[in-house]
Amino acid sequence: MTTQPTSRRARSKPNHAESSSPTNRRDVADPPAGGFLINDLCEKLGDYLDSQQIADVYRAYVFGEEAHEGQLRRSGEPYIHHPLEVARILAGMRLDAQSITAAILHDVIEDTEAAKEHLVKDFGKEVAELVDGVSNISQIKFKTKEEEQAENFRKMFLAMGRDIRVILIKLADRLHNMRTLAALVRDRQREIARETLEIYAPIANRLGMRQWYYELEDLGFMYLYPMRHRILEEAVRKRHGNRKAIVEKIRKAIIQQLSQEELEGEVTGREKNLYRIYRKMRQKCLSFDQVYDVYGYRIVVDKVDTCYRVLGVIHNLYMPIPGRFKDYIAIPKANGYQSLHTVVFGPFGVPVEIQTRTEDMHRVAEVGVGSHWLYKSGDSSDAQMPQRTLHWLKDLLDIQQKAGNPREFLENLKVDLFSDEVYVFTPKGEIKKLPQGATTIDFAYAVHTHVGNHCIGAKINHELVPSRTTLRNGNHVEVITAEWASPNPVWLDFVVTGKARAHIRNFLKNQKHEEAESLGERLLAKALQGVGFESPKIREAQKKTLLKKLE
Repeated sequence: MTTQPTSRRARSKPNHAESSSPTNRRDVADPPAGGFLINDLCEKLGDYLDSQQIADVYRAYVFGEEAHEGQLRRSGEPYIHHPLEVARILAGMRLDAQSITAAILHDVIEDTEAAKEHLVKDFGKEVAELVDGVSNISQIKFKTKEEEQAENFRKMFLAMGRDIRVILIKLADRLHNMRTLAALVRDRQREIARETLEIYAPIANRLGMRQWYYELEDLGFMYLYPMRHRILEEAVRKRHGNRKAIVEKIRKAIIQQLSQEELEGEVTGREKNLYRIYRKMRQKCLSFDQVYDVYGYRIVVDKVDTCYRVLGVIHNLYMPIPGRFKDYIAIPKANGYQSLHTVVFGPFGVPVEIQTRTEDMHRVAEVGVGSHWLYKSGDSSDAQMPQRTLHWLKDLLDIQQKAGNPREFLENLKVDLFSDEVYVFTPKGEIKKLPQGATTIDFAYAVHTHVGNHCIGAKINHELVPSRTTLRNGNHVEVITAEWASPNPVWLDFVVTGKARAHIRNFLKNQKHEEAESLGERLLAKALQGVGFESPKIREAQKKTLLKKLE
């Protein structure tokens, strides 16, 4: 996404000649725009890429620097600094050379004279497809900004379905833009911050990339509501200072108790990010003083068995609060997140949240789907991707195909991104995760499109219930179908998943088309009878010729 280029000047198309190898780059005068940054990036890449791959990345930098020549960001720095910083963010996740190359070139199709064909020729089809997937649709004129935004997201998710790295580059791009948002005017800051909170942060969360998710949320909150952010930040700072002794006392007590039970684990403190505190205050109508679990602890251990043993130790040390325990190890979140969560009464009755997980779970919790795309895995196939993420992407593509227009797709996407989850069981004991507020019809479509389209009823815990019944955690759901049944327009009033909504709308549109055809045939037959003709005697070719003339 290009948010901050300010100036361009006429220039010839970039020279596609080979650049000097980065292994000798310190003996050559650095290019003026991003020399220091590319040197730093290449050193970072040297930890896991070979010299030829680093040379390809450096060549991409030379191409991008020439393509963006004369462009400046709102801050006044050369534009090439932005793609280099995006590449540095991805290098921190140890992404492959193609991803880093595409990150450096991610704006050249959209903002310069370089065409996709140039990228295919110089850097290969894989890199060119990644760059094209990240690029906004800038050549088409739209009636409204909202329509343009919706179409851009639709294009991005289509590319993301083919290669998950598209969204990783796009998220890194948005993260750096948010870090440098201060250079833009206030109205533009608010617009980008709102889009970040509504779309990009929830996508990062859906993919399990919690580090990026929290930073995008806090930056979005800071620019959308700067005064509220500042007041809340000060309140959290004061509370942390006042409770510093309590916080350290709890940490030492946990470490000591684990030691007594001969259990090893890394115990760290963590603060809830400001936006989550703000959202909790708004949703539950609480004052800041009523939000107690601002601070918590994370315990990282060696294996799953130890997680449950540590949980027992914690519950022996502090009394657990009823109803505040969640086992995301046995039932992981849709984004692959796993951990044991419990809230206990700490010293002086202060509620404290404690999370326990293994090292592998912690890695997935921090970078989510990115952990399956690390260069060291050596495999970028779907098999390396968490199955839940893969299913979500396939559902997105399904919704995209059935959605009547980009706005409808964006509307369905927002519903899916912002929903909390309920866990229900199929008759075979399989777990299905659905958004909070989902009904039996949503469940039917989650099982299979055919099941949803032919649903006539459902049983929850072996009892017949209305189709609009809202599902609860632990429900056992059985769908009743009939081949003659079809979707009811009334269902659109209560279904919540994008998949169900898209399939119902698609069926109804096709049904209306078929009804219109049937009505037209009846009207034609009646009109022909009035002048002494019979409809069956008219050949199909004659009908098509007549219809073409009447268009």
